[in-house]
Amino acid sequence: MELTPVLERYIEQNSEDEPVLLKALRRETYQKTTQPHMVSGVLQGRILSLLSRIISPRLIVEIGTFTGYATLCLAEGLSETGKIITIDKNAETAYIPKKYFKESAFSEKIDFKEGNALEIIPCINEPVDLVFLDADKENYLKYVELLKPRLRSGGIILADNILWKGKVVMELKEKKTEAIKEFNKQIKEDSSLEVVILPIRDGISIIRKK
Repeated sequence: MELTPVLERYIEQNSEDEPVLLKALRRETYQKTTQPHMVSGVLQGRILSLLSRIISPRLIVEIGTFTGYATLCLAEGLSETGKIITIDKNAETAYIPKKYFKESAFSEKIDFKEGNALEIIPCINEPVDLVFLDADKENYLKYVELLKPRLRSGGIILADNILWKGKVVMELKEKKTEAIKEFNKQIKEDSSLEVVILPIRDGISIIRKK
């Protein structure tokens, strides 16, 4: 069954409502950034929120903040003493998430780090409960390699854009497509992990550490 725009609207109307602050953030993302399609949609955002609420994480690590929409969705499920570390190297758009993080109810729980995630992750010394990958696809495997030892048993990694507009089943020799295909292959073959891919938007992998 094809997910048509009409059907997608029906799903959104019969799922949890998008918070007012997130609606404003999504609108500003479309007004002020050159790649607004990178923002998590309403449906994906509600899924991230619900998964986080189910897990009730004490520490979330997000790689790729963009304008902070997914960050705030994930923060909705944090445990009472939990926090989220979100990392992004794009200084040009950093003012948007900073603005909305400050306005949110989770301002004290969000640690926004600007810089290279490959350099910042090794400095995280606490057990991680939930990871959200939504950054440069070529480094997905490197991120998992760094984060897996820090991820507690039963911890979850969510990897976005894993179907890459359907290109993963095409005979293309594009760098990003090949990187995602290799990521999917290695995650599936890793005996320490369990994985299922959900065909939501551009595909999300739910990966559980055994």
